[in-house]
Amino acid sequence: MSLLEDTLSKQKNPDVRNIVQQQFCGEYAYVTVCNQCGRESKLLSKFYELELNIQGHKQLTDCISEFLKEEKLEGDNRYFCENCQSKQNATRKIRLLSLPCTLNLQLMRFVFDRQTGHKKKLNTYIGFSEILDMEPYVEHKGGSYVYELSAVLIHRGVSAYSGHYIAHVKDPQSGEWYKFNDEDIEKMEGKKLQLGIEEDLAEPSKSQTRKPKCGKGTHCSRNAYMLVYRLQAQEKPNTTIQVPAFLQELVDRDNSKFEEWCIEMAEMRKQSVDKGKAKHEEVKELYQRLPAGAEPYEFVSLEWLQKWLDESTPTKPIDNHACLCSHDKLHPDKISIMKRISEYAADIFYSRYGGGPRLTVKALCKECVVERCRVLRLKNQLNEDYKTVNNLLKATVKGNDGFWVGKSSLRSWRQLALEQLDEQDGDADQSSGKMNGNTLNKDESKEERKEEEEELNFNEDILCPHGELCISENERRLVSKEAWSKLQQYFPKAPEFPSYKECCSQCKILEREGEENEALHKMIANEQKTSLPNLFQDKNRPCLSNWPEDTDVLYIVSQFFVEEWRKFVRKPTRCSPVSSVGNSALLCPHGGLMFTFASMTKEDSKLIALIWPSEWQMIQKLFVVDHVIKIMRTEGGDANPSETQYISEPKLCPECREGLLCQQQRDLREYTQATIYVHKVVDNKKVMKDSAPELNVSSSETEEDKEEAKPDGEKDPDFNQSNGGTKRQKISHQNYIAYQKQVIRRSMRHRKVRGEKALLVSANQTLKELKIQIMHAFSVAPFDQNLSIDGKILSDDCATLGTLGVIPESVILLKADEPIADYAAMDDVMQVCMPEEGFKGTGLLGH
Repeated sequence: MSLLEDTLSKQKNPDVRNIVQQQFCGEYAYVTVCNQCGRESKLLSKFYELELNIQGHKQLTDCISEFLKEEKLEGDNRYFCENCQSKQNATRKIRLLSLPCTLNLQLMRFVFDRQTGHKKKLNTYIGFSEILDMEPYVEHKGGSYVYELSAVLIHRGVSAYSGHYIAHVKDPQSGEWYKFNDEDIEKMEGKKLQLGIEEDLAEPSKSQTRKPKCGKGTHCSRNAYMLVYRLQAQEKPNTTIQVPAFLQELVDRDNSKFEEWCIEMAEMRKQSVDKGKAKHEEVKELYQRLPAGAEPYEFVSLEWLQKWLDESTPTKPIDNHACLCSHDKLHPDKISIMKRISEYAADIFYSRYGGGPRLTVKALCKECVVERCRVLRLKNQLNEDYKTVNNLLKATVKGNDGFWVGKSSLRSWRQLALEQLDEQDGDADQSSGKMNGNTLNKDESKEERKEEEEELNFNEDILCPHGELCISENERRLVSKEAWSKLQQYFPKAPEFPSYKECCSQCKILEREGEENEALHKMIANEQKTSLPNLFQDKNRPCLSNWPEDTDVLYIVSQFFVEEWRKFVRKPTRCSPVSSVGNSALLCPHGGLMFTFASMTKEDSKLIALIWPSEWQMIQKLFVVDHVIKIMRTEGGDANPSETQYISEPKLCPECREGLLCQQQRDLREYTQATIYVHKVVDNKKVMKDSAPELNVSSSETEEDKEEAKPDGEKDPDFNQSNGGTKRQKISHQNYIAYQKQVIRRSMRHRKVRGEKALLVSANQTLKELKIQIMHAFSVAPFDQNLSIDGKILSDDCATLGTLGVIPESVILLKADEPIADYAAMDDVMQVCMPEEGFKGTGLLGH
């Protein structure tokens, strides 16, 4: 069904439908002839446009001839003859029975490429004449079938998924050609069709097809996709065409609105021109009187004068508040953004536009100028004093004649002094709260004051928390009296510590206590490490999925407790000792266990740590245990004695367990900016771990998490290193052998492998949006992506990731189709992101 036919089917007005059918509708017949019996069958069909194949052709008439060419039906494509009641060889062709007044010929430039699986555009030249005689192609001769070219629709662009549409339309009354380019309408010169500009778009390939020569009355185009021919009248009619009443009413209504809009725009333009002329006269009048000579003058904001000269924007009242100091006078630093104008021009400005305050010749603040000069002199003196202090610091101080100064203060004293001078210079402005014309919020001023007070002043870096001299001599230095006197000139309120001054006694006591605590912590850590060596080194751990034969009971503690305890044992001087085992985090409010036996072997295994009975006895001696959690293995009952059962104590709380699972599912479906991983599959095989040797050692552990290096000669009791291989010996728990898959303790964090990239996604994001992200990451177009997760194919582009079961840390497998030969077909991505649209602006329809 053509686009015109589809539009007509939706039209409810019968008058419109009759007019369109009379103007655009023709009829042809599919004629099939049986070769055996000669029986002829016809299938009548109406058409609104003829779809012509242009492949292999250079002229429009060749395309029409192929459209009407006889086709042989043989082999598997044989025709079932009703007369012979069997399949027979036959011929089939199309016969044109009647042609419409307006003949639409669609050139099939946009075709499907079976090799690439995408649409493409045929950029071949097709020649067509302005006069088309259709009589040789019509079944019934004798009528008038001479057509003249009425419109040409152009698609500029190489790809089938992007480009620009232009229409050339001929006025049947005047014979003038018009070019419609969206809202731009251009009349062509000389009543001739001109397609040269539309054919200038070069192809991306180096070898470009040369445009063939065209004779008079003929044209060649590689971008035309629709030709419209109108039946040529024998004599030009002198009668006026009667437009239907309903159409005339619509046209009159539209013309009335257009005329009203034109009047309104003309009035607005007139008002704008009048205002512009008035402003121009004003600027012309005052511009010569702006410069201030010997006469009195005033200061006006330069920014305001620039806006006044700009005629495109209305002039606002004069605002000079941004240039005032704390004394409500002109700030000396703001002179550069002010302009001196004559008093005559200032009187006219303030009378017409208002504003203020007016800044006369006496407006410059004398107090601020004097203060600025004082600060400049002090800054110059500071440079001299800086050199003097540096020379004094080189001398060695003997005896108790010096003073203690912080090393950090000595390094930055010049910068602190400069900041102090700048603060003195700007204190008046900040106290009045006027900065750049805006009044500062009182709360913001208080916060800034607090931040300044929190910063250490000069020589406060050697103060202890009690306000005395700190005990660390590495942070301070002894300077001479001369150097201290120079520094004290700039920092008179700085704390003073003579060399004979004793350090803080309280800090000395605390330091001794800290040393004793560190020794105690080291002793505790060493005792606990010796008592629980396998738990500390994460070796020889029991496993629920492979229950050890020699025990029927295993105890459970939280993994958080184990990690915190290991941190303390590794760094006893930096971490606090762990005194209790908090198993309440593994229990619900009713005291029941929150995990099933099956979940503790899989997804919940990272939350718990399994403890041997002998280790549990030691834990009870070393730590305070709030709740005992254990798993017991028992033989089956009378029904099935051979079946092994596992019972937890305390027992599982089903209600709380179900609530936990529901909450976890909600959290997984309502995430934002979470990380997932996309793994590109090569030859239907995932990249194995042995292809990424960097995975053999955890890279996510910090230095604190790494185990301390063992001294030479200390060997693991449960492992024997020989010939570079790792062999497991019998361990102490009654010959229990745990075949662990990982010898080295690994982090729970996901580790990327080759061919895998991390993406940030949200649960409400659609699969189509994810495919666009994958396209940017892997350079694979969305239509070439085959995605799956846990064996499930992801195909619904409109579905969200949450509904598709994509959760944080998921791994999505990407299988890419074979790349296409012409990489320009990546323009198909435009089809994914936005729908294809036809020609707009004139109401004409695209392909």
